[in-house]
Amino acid sequence: QVQLVESGGGLVQAGGSLRLSCTASGRTLNNYNVGWFRQAPGKEREFVGCISRNGYYTDYASSVKGRSTISRDNAKNTVYLEMNSLEPVDTAVYYCAAGAVVSPIPQAYGSWGQGTQVTVSS
Repeated sequence: QVQLVESGGGLVQAGGSLRLSCTASGRTLNNYNVGWFRQAPGKEREFVGCISRNGYYTDYASSVKGRSTISRDNAKNTVYLEMNSLEPVDTAVYYCAAGAVVSPIPQAYGSWGQGTQVTVSS
């Protein structure tokens, strides 16, 4: 399996931006579709967005569409999630996941990172 590590989280003011990174080790990330999910305290894990192996296809949850961009640099074995116009409701632990299919469903992904905390202050 591929090992994933998220980074780039932190504390940001409402209206600000963040770029999260998901870096793979063990296997090349080129072979995997990647999803981003988040989980706020007391809530279920929810889909944020996903990107296909070749980067040609992306999909986003309606809650982040228009202010988020997922991209990948296969040479660096890394996928990025950039979020703008952050709101306190975006506060959550953000996870990346790798899988054989590109999907908004968490069960479609077999490898997960440990997550990175994003906190948006009002």
